[in-house]
Amino acid sequence: MNSVSRWLITAWYRWRPIVPASDGDRGDVPGWVLITLMTATLVVVIWGIARGQLVSILNDAFTRISTVNE
Repeated sequence: MNSVSRWLITAWYRWRPIVPASDGDRGDVPGWVLITLMTATLVVVIWGIARGQLVSILNDAFTRISTVNE
């Protein structure tokens, strides 16, 4: 384990919120984190596969918008 990882883990344990042991309802934070990470991963994968086509579609849309407003 490198020093940056060790520092991050130490910082997390030192500054994490303290939750009473009797508090059983902490919310669904891990679920939201998982959904966010999965969404970001899907965006990166889709962008990597269809990058050229997406750029072409966006450029075409911007061209059409700019010619309509002139």
